[in-house]
Amino acid sequence: MSPQIIAAAFPLALSSSGLVTYLQDLFGPLFLGIVGIVAIFFLFTREIIRFVQFFVLAVAIAVIFYEPTIVRSLAVGIAHALGV
Repeated sequence: MSPQIIAAAFPLALSSSGLVTYLQDLFGPLFLGIVGIVAIFFLFTREIIRFVQFFVLAVAIAVIFYEPTIVRSLAVGIAHALGV
């Protein structure tokens, strides 16, 4: 067997981009469905304060889930602001 065939058969590094996309496609609709059901429950029971709290938390979780680079940017910004 030639060395080129063996080298081409094994990837040099593993990539998790496919896994991230798969998990986002799998859990995204599930997350949105659960958020919708809980939001409707809070609105029908007229618990507006709990609805607003839940909505803010759901938006924060969705931003972290769909845009994880924001967490890194935020951490770098806080570190620069503190002078670290």
